[in-house]
Amino acid sequence: MSNNLLDFRPRHVRSKLGAHSKVCLLSSRTILDALKNEELMTMACNIRIKHVVPGIMKAAQELDAVVAFEIAKSEGGLEGGYTGFTPQTFWDTIIGYANETGYTKPFFIHGDHITIKNQTPEEIESSRKLIDAELKAGFTSFCVDASFNEIPDNTRITTDLAKPLMKEEVGLEVEVGEITHVGKEGRLSTVEESVQFISGLVKNGIKPNLLAVYNGSKHGNYRPGEEVHIDLKRTKEIYDAVKSYGVSIAQHGITGTPKPLLGQFTKYGIRKGNVGTEWQNVAHRCLPKELMDRMKKWAEENGQNIKMATKPFLKEINSISKEEAKKVSDEAYKEAKEFILAFHAKGSASLLAKKLQ
Repeated sequence: MSNNLLDFRPRHVRSKLGAHSKVCLLSSRTILDALKNEELMTMACNIRIKHVVPGIMKAAQELDAVVAFEIAKSEGGLEGGYTGFTPQTFWDTIIGYANETGYTKPFFIHGDHITIKNQTPEEIESSRKLIDAELKAGFTSFCVDASFNEIPDNTRITTDLAKPLMKEEVGLEVEVGEITHVGKEGRLSTVEESVQFISGLVKNGIKPNLLAVYNGSKHGNYRPGEEVHIDLKRTKEIYDAVKSYGVSIAQHGITGTPKPLLGQFTKYGIRKGNVGTEWQNVAHRCLPKELMDRMKKWAEENGQNIKMATKPFLKEINSISKEEAKKVSDEAYKEAKEFILAFHAKGSASLLAKKLQ
């Protein structure tokens, strides 16, 4: 199976990996176009702490599943965000683990939430530079997120930034309606604005694979008593309206959603599910208690979310013992298996190979 799929690796990836590599890093466009009519979701993992990666790969290898590894601009931009990852070190980490573990299943590496929060030249240029760096690093998928702006501006900015990507063998995710953080209320994306946005992009020569919408999900851990409410009816209405453009739905903010509910998502046009904070939670449960205590203390003293402690303690996190790292990986493996099964993605790697024959 692999040899066949290896032929689909994008040009810029083949030259980076070298002729003898068996690492099956594909474009999300190749994967999502082939699987868009299948009722399954590809799990996309925002990796903030590297020790979870081999566990996720082991689960994907065993369950014959396509997955993705991704990092957002805030998590790991050109300056390393709050995780310390730059585009190149992120790519090197994922590929390093793939080589080390003998991971041969197809996957993609995604630049998540390349955000443009306002229309200043500085803001737009910072995202342009990040896209360029991620492409050079070997990323095969990009999320241009100008959803903080009104539809005409979102369309114009997304077109401008995504244009160079249309010449490359990579996938594109775009966003309409700002996906809020836990504790904040948002306004559901509408069918009308979704169609206006996607049709505007297509008219401009931009062909996205995925549309992230605001359907009630939240980024981060849900607070005690805060209800998980995802409007699947609205999601399906949007999907039905945009699927003729070759676009499926990306679901953000999955951490905290009951796993039995996740299986239903696939019936509503959702083809990529982002799991981020969950992997941080897994790592935090397994890191040495003494290290976690100091990270929590730092977060409290600085009035910060615990995620912001990743970078100040990065050296110590990365140099935990082999036994401790294995503990994190084993826990990630268990969680990843549950997600892959809940996403109906078991066997999706072989299914992809069959579709691409």
